[in-house]
Amino acid sequence: MRAFYALTKPRVVSLIVFTAVIGMFLATPGMVPAQILLAATLGIALVAGAAAAVNCLVEQKVDAVMQRTRARPLPRGELSSLQTLVFAGMLGGLGLWVLVHFVNPLTMWLTLATFVGYAIVYTVILKPMTPQNIVIGGASGAMPPVLGWAAVTGEVSTEAMLLFLIIFAWTPPHFWALALYRTEDYARAGVPMLPVTHGKEYTRLQVLLYTIILFAVSLLPFAVRMSGWLYLAAALALGAVYLGYAVRLHTAYSDRLAQRCFRYSIVYLAALFAALLADHYLA
Repeated sequence: MRAFYALTKPRVVSLIVFTAVIGMFLATPGMVPAQILLAATLGIALVAGAAAAVNCLVEQKVDAVMQRTRARPLPRGELSSLQTLVFAGMLGGLGLWVLVHFVNPLTMWLTLATFVGYAIVYTVILKPMTPQNIVIGGASGAMPPVLGWAAVTGEVSTEAMLLFLIIFAWTPPHFWALALYRTEDYARAGVPMLPVTHGKEYTRLQVLLYTIILFAVSLLPFAVRMSGWLYLAAALALGAVYLGYAVRLHTAYSDRLAQRCFRYSIVYLAALFAALLADHYLA
């Protein structure tokens, strides 16, 4: 059971579910109906876990040669490929069934498209082919708040796409910080991550540039009056810290600093969406 649980990448899925739930609450001025909240959260979590399991299945040989991933269940021989495939199919099928029966068809189809985008387009096609895998494939990772919004409203609005845009801009600097201090791992595995193909100096510059883009994008909810001054203050403070990390990463690189930048990026996204929620109900 622990091995199957590990296949779902629970830490990653928890952030996915968190942003989806925030999307649900931001979609309505009141409270989200309990059935929608529970069913959408469960359905999205199950499909996200299934996508993570497929990712582990496809990348098991790569995971086996990387220090960061060699302890996953498939490289360790704790589970077989067939077991993983059946598990992912059951998990994803159950999640989609919950969404179509207890939420709405739009959310189910969007969630299915997100699954295909991550498990197939990103994992199978983009990741082994191009150093821009994170940029293009980031569209799938940016979908959770859109799924949450669609679950409540039955549509995808401009505000939902702004939430998508924030995570889309956040993804490259987040993952490239990780890739910087794991460059040898990716090179040994033959994965064309940006620091492997273009070098660490170029990657550090891209982290800085994308962090600047992210800082600007994070202000858009205030610019379109989706949020108020509470969110603006939080976005400016959180973004200033992130920019500080990116500047230092560019000018005075160390692996330890890259690790700290990567960890902060997770805190940044969670805190930014929490600020959106707080502003929505308190401001």
